[in-house]
Amino acid sequence: MADIITPNMSLALYRYICQNIVGTEDHVNTIRLMNTVKDNFSSSKSFTFITSGSYGEGLEMRGSDLDIMQVVKYIKVNADKQPDFDPGITYLSMDTDDVKPGFTQLRLEYSRSQFILKCCEEHNSKHYFSSALCKGNLLLRLDKGETIHGPCISDKTGVIDFAVSLHCKTWISSAFNWITRSGSSWPSHNVKQSIIKHGVLFVPIGVHGSPKEDLEWRVSFSVAEKLLINTFTHTQLMCYALLKIILKDVIANDSECKDLLCSYFLKTIIFWISEELPSSVWKPDNIITCFMRCFSRLVYCVEHSVCSHYFISEYNMFEKKIEGRARDVLIEKLNTLHSCGWRCILFSDQISNFDVAMWSFPIEPFTLYVNDVKKIVQSSMLYLETVSQKLILS
Repeated sequence: MADIITPNMSLALYRYICQNIVGTEDHVNTIRLMNTVKDNFSSSKSFTFITSGSYGEGLEMRGSDLDIMQVVKYIKVNADKQPDFDPGITYLSMDTDDVKPGFTQLRLEYSRSQFILKCCEEHNSKHYFSSALCKGNLLLRLDKGETIHGPCISDKTGVIDFAVSLHCKTWISSAFNWITRSGSSWPSHNVKQSIIKHGVLFVPIGVHGSPKEDLEWRVSFSVAEKLLINTFTHTQLMCYALLKIILKDVIANDSECKDLLCSYFLKTIIFWISEELPSSVWKPDNIITCFMRCFSRLVYCVEHSVCSHYFISEYNMFEKKIEGRARDVLIEKLNTLHSCGWRCILFSDQISNFDVAMWSFPIEPFTLYVNDVKKIVQSSMLYLETVSQKLILS
């Protein structure tokens, strides 16, 4: 018999997650404000620092890492050398010939920096800024037990990921379709304009297995994604949190499924569904239905091996990643969980003691306030942010 979902059941789950896992909307906004202040204090004339990842978006969850992006101000991508040419600036331009969507090579136009020149490789009489050499030479400079992890350099504990990134202040042509694609009210015109005005970032990692992998850089929409998530209702953010819990606590427990999915895929799915559903749907007494809509989409994406990038829709992030026996195991696991309906979240020990009856009564605002303060005081991410300054600024 199908489980009948009532508004009271959704409200009970919403309250439970608020009190025990995510915190209230005020708590999330406090984390975001502290990140902004910290980033502003850390930034200088040469670098801008951005706390990214889930914590940068206001979510502090079990097992989260601290992701920090260092945007290099003295390197400009696709910037004209005239009329504001500065001999102290390195100028690069995008070269997307024979490169998959979502990636680019960065061709050197001008530089006096010995570090930049040492990180370049020559091909067909042109010099390209190598993502692999950039990370390798940075690692040599640090020499404190850090390791390369994807586009990032990780500290010796493996919980702080630090990524050098480059900024292009113009919106790239491969993402033009995003500007006009959606006829829905989300995101709003003003949010879109803020995103376009910021431009994009580039992080040092290429397409795995590409003959030009070491020269390629991935286009990063990290700032755009923060702006989008800041428009979320608290219910949208909680659905994202629930998907992350299912991934980390349940799906990843299977060794064959462990590395197939990542939080970025889940966030992308939330973005697509946010375009489809009016904001009025994302409310506390409807959280179970919203979560199941997102989880059903995840199952569909895996079954069809397609997860389109939100900004560059022709970029299928599942290509050559979710295939073979591991994909079959993942599909079976997802279908089993989906057959349990919303109660699949109870397989997580973080939610296993949730009982609708216990959480159907109103919660005093003071209780939630005390819990929020306790989360801030005991925050491991705040401690890591302090420690991270030694890695970045030393």
